[in-house]
Parts: sequence; structure tokens; C-alpha cells
Amino acid sequence: MNDKPKNKASDADEVESSSAPLLQHLNELRTRLIWAILGLIAAALFCFMFAEQIYNILLHPLVNEAQVVRGDTDFRLIYTAPLEVFFAQLKLSLFGGVFLAFPLMAWQVYAFVAPGLYKNERRAFLPFLIAAPVLFVLGALFVFYLMLPLVSRFALSFQQMGGDGIAAIESQIRVSEYLSLVMALMLAFGLSFQLPVVVSLLGKADLVSSDTLKTGRKYALVGILAFAAFFTPPDIISQVMLTVPVLVLYEVSIWCVVLMERARAKEDAEREASE
Repeated sequence: MNDKPKNKASDADEVESSSAPLLQHLNELRTRLIWAILGLIAAALFCFMFAEQIYNILLHPLVNEAQVVRGDTDFRLIYTAPLEVFFAQLKLSLFGGVFLAFPLMAWQVYAFVAPGLYKNERRAFLPFLIAAPVLFVLGALFVFYLMLPLVSRFALSFQQMGGDGIAAIESQIRVSEYLSLVMALMLAFGLSFQLPVVVSLLGKADLVSSDTLKTGRKYALVGILAFAAFFTPPDIISQVMLTVPVLVLYEVSIWCVVLMERARAKEDAEREASE
């Protein structure tokens, strides 16, 4: 009879003590989210100040290919809605803001998770935190220097000079459509280039093994082809240009997991020898 009030009091104390850390974590999460959002807004505003210059840089592959394919030195894009260019600049600013603010946002995620990790786990996590934005930028550069020229040349190759009873076929590319193509390609390649980071993290957590990755090559190929077909324009050139580097990155991921397994086996052997 006398134990029941004590049990109720102890249960209430336990609930109250457990709610305090939860509120602290929620406050910490709110603070990290606020800093990440503020960083994104500041980066987007900065990009908006130079949206026209950034867009002109993204146009270089298309303009250069127009000069090569048709000798067009006065290539033009069109817009069909009154505010199409303005909204295109807003989208470009937000997209560029994500690029600039990604290190800050990734650091906020790491700062929120780091207190719950051991010291060796924090050291193991940092290389992946650095590799993720580097690989994303490499994917974007791959699009700018290799993909966009090929896609532009393919698109402009359908133009046709008129005269002598032949109708002229001229490309009239909209501002927003070209920007959507560039952002879709950069996003697809940027995410695809994260494959070594994701697979290495899974290997670090002992969720996948190198043997599993080796035997799953054919399934990985099917998944990569499906991803390429969904995220790239409907032409074989773009799909092959995405599939080949991602397959190479898959092999790199296997190599990374193999190195982790060797290091883990060496640590286990040293631990057993010391015991």
C-alpha cells in the first residue's frame, strides 16, 4: 500500500528527468536549423546580386556550341511569360545558395550529431563531411565541362537552314527551360557522385561488405541505368555520360570498403594479440 505513492513519484521524477534532455535536444536542433536557414538565405541573396552573371556563365557551353555547329555568333534565348526571367533568377539564386551554404549546413548537422559520438567516431565522420561537398562540386564541374557541351551540340544539331523550298528549323530555347536542364543535370551528377561517401559510411557501420557489393554489381548497374534514365534528358549520350562515371565510382566504393575491412581486421588482430 505504501509503495504505490513512491512508485508513482519515482515514475513522475523519471519522466521529468527524461523530458529535460529532450527539450535541450529540441532547442539545440532549432538553433542549428535557424543557423542553416539563415546561411542559406544569405547565400541565396548574395547569388541573386550576381544572378545575371552566373546565368551567362552557365550559358557558355550552349553559346559556344551554337558557334561551332551553325556559326551562330548572335545566339538568343527567349522567354514567353512576363516574369519568367525574374523567377529563373530566383531559382538560380536558391540553387547557387545551396552550393555556397552547403558547408555551413553540413557543419550544423555534424555539430548536432557530434556530442552523441565517441571521439574516434567523430574523427571517422569528418573525412566524409569534407568529401561530400567536394564530390558534389566535382559532379557539377563534370556537367559544365563535359555534359552541357554534348547535350547542347545534340540539341542544336536538329537546326536546319531554309531556302529553295526547304523550311528553316531554328531552335528557340526558353530561359527557364535551359536553367531547369542545367539544375537537373547538376543535381543528378552531384548526388550520383556521393555514392562513395554513402557506401563507405555503410561499410564503416558494417551494414554492407565488399563481397556483397561485388556480387551486387549487376543490380547496381540496373539501378544506375534507371537513375540515369529518370534524371537525364531522353538521349543515349546523356545517359551513358552519367552511367559510366557512376559505375567507376561504384568500383571506387568497393575499394574503399575493402580498405576499411582490412583496417578493421588489423585492429582486431592487434587487440587479440594484446589480450
